[in-house]
This record gives sequence, structure tokens and C-alpha cells, in this order.
Amino acid sequence: MIEIGLIVNPIAGMGGSVGLKGTDGEDVLNKAISLGSKPKANIKAKRALEELFSLKKEIKILTCSEDMGENEARELGYNVEVIFNKNKGKTSSEDTISACKLMIDRNIKILLFVGGDGTARDIYKGVGDSLVTIGIPAGVKIHSPVYAINPKIGGETTLKYIKGNIKGFSKKEVVDIDEAEYRLGKVNTKLYGYLNVPNEKRSMQNKKAPTPLSEEASQRAIGLYITDYMKEDVVYIIGPGTTTRAVLDTLNLESTLLGVDIIKNKRILRLDANENDILQIAKDNNCKLVITPTGGQGYLLGRGNQQISANVIREVGRDNIIVVSTLYKLQSLKFQPLYVDTFSEEVDNLLNGYMKIVVGYKDEIVYPVRK
Repeated sequence: MIEIGLIVNPIAGMGGSVGLKGTDGEDVLNKAISLGSKPKANIKAKRALEELFSLKKEIKILTCSEDMGENEARELGYNVEVIFNKNKGKTSSEDTISACKLMIDRNIKILLFVGGDGTARDIYKGVGDSLVTIGIPAGVKIHSPVYAINPKIGGETTLKYIKGNIKGFSKKEVVDIDEAEYRLGKVNTKLYGYLNVPNEKRSMQNKKAPTPLSEEASQRAIGLYITDYMKEDVVYIIGPGTTTRAVLDTLNLESTLLGVDIIKNKRILRLDANENDILQIAKDNNCKLVITPTGGQGYLLGRGNQQISANVIREVGRDNIIVVSTLYKLQSLKFQPLYVDTFSEEVDNLLNGYMKIVVGYKDEIVYPVRK
């Protein structure tokens, strides 16, 4: 019997759709709940585990009680052993760290963990380089390249590793940012250590890259083009990022670098909007959505902009999405496809294919987008 580990951070990602840019800290979690956010990590955990069905009779999942992994694995009919019982109520980083140490004692084949950068930090504290791990992305901010591109690919990669179709592992960075400063529009990334992940580069996301100063001229050209051709009485939903911020900078408007801002007739309607704010405005207006991929990673949706949810995409429509990016950013991705991970298979399929990308003033290219 092959033993694998599973640790789920059940609150991961809850701050995303409500515009809180993370869920670190009890006060932030309580605010996310008060704003109507619902847990999503359990669904992403099951999406990864579904890819292991072909080995269901051959593996045992060692996990934590209740919503830290037990519920998800049992619902799918796996052979489950609970080796860590969490305290009643909300989970903590100490729960994750303690569970990791028990995983080491059992010498498991691989440890799947579901969460974001904060969860990866806890996993590193618990296992160091003692185990091979793979992250299943469920958090708001995911800068660490220890995570698979999406839950399905994470499950596929785990399956290949268990079967011996992936030889060896490599060390990847665990990085995180200060959420309090992140909410103020400041990005300070810190390296915490390295985790061993399966040696399958195509399945793992890249580390998020900063924007070089040479990009600023290209961003200004993009911002000028978008503003010059804005339509009267149309709402423009401006996603996070330095490239999209150039739109608001061109108009000399206030902006939130890491949030979603909404303008109409070149005036601010809402700063730092959450999912509900966007949906309420979109239902009563013709809208355009302006978004840019994450640098170094190439995520168009699903990383750092969860306010722009599947429901928002349905409301706005594919034809009203304006993608902006400098050529340098696309070159840094080696012109690999952009990724979407909206938490909806239907919407991911809708976006799958090719989209126009504004790369300069009156300068567009057609580029592949993959779910």
C-alpha cells in the first residue's frame, strides 16, 4: 500500500473574492466571512484527488481530521487514515506544522498540500527538505513555485510521480509577502526556504517576477491607447497590476495597485472593489474588463485577482475582456500560453483558446490562453 499525505488549509483563498488580498490572521478571516465569503479549498483538494482514482485501491491517504483533508478524501471513497486531530473550531498554522512532523515519521511517498503562500511557509516549517511535496493552489496570493499550475494538473503530476514516471525532485522557493503591506499596495517578497517538488517543470507555476523599470514606457503607451479609445457611458473594470494601473495614471486618477478599480466616463466609480461590488455595477451597465497576466507566471485570472470571479466573467462576457501586456512580459514567459483558473470549468472553457492582447499604442497580437 502506497501512503501519501494530504493537508488542506480550509480557509485558503477566502479573502480573494471579497477583495481582502489574503486570509492571514483571524481578524481578516472574520471579515471575509462577514462579507459572505465561502470556503473553496475543499473543492480544489477534491479536484486534485480525482486524478488519482486509477490508483484508489493501491494508496492510503494519511491526513488530518475533518476539513483539513479527511472530509475530502472520504467523500471520494479513498482509504483514509487520520494521523492528526485538529482542535475543534478554526485551524491554525500550528496544526499544519504538527501534522507535517507526523507525516515525516510515516515516510510517505509525497505530501499534497492545499492553500497559498502562507500554507507553503507552514509546510516548510514542518517538513523542511525531509519529504517530496506538491502544492495545490487555493490561496489568494501564490508567488511560490512549489504550486502546480492548477488543481487538476497537480493531481496529474502526483499520479505520475507515484507511478515513477517523474524521476527525482528539485528544490523550489517558498516565498511570501506581508499581507498588511500588500493591502496598502506595497509588495515586499521574502524568501523563507525551499521545498522538494517533483521534477516536472511544465506542471509547476513559475515564481512571480517583478516589473523592470524598462517596462514603464510600454505601459504608458498601453495606458494611453486604452484611454484614448474609451467609450462614453461604458464602465471599465480595471484589474490589479502595474500595466493596468497605467490606464488610471494616464487619466490622473487615484488607483489601488493590487485591487480592482472601476471607472465610467473617465471618473472613479469605485476603488478596491470586491466581487459583489463588481457584479452590482456590471448588472446595470455595459462593461469592459481590463486585465493583465501576472509577471513570470502568466496567470490571466485566478492569481491575485479573485474579485474578478467566474460570475463576473459571465456578466461581462468574453468579448468585453481587454487583455493588456508588454511584449517584455510575454517574452519572459517564453511565449508560453496564459493560464486561467477561475474555479469554474465552464468559464475556463469559455476563455480557452486565443485572445487579442494590447502590447502598445494601436498594437495588438493574438495569443493562446489555456485553462
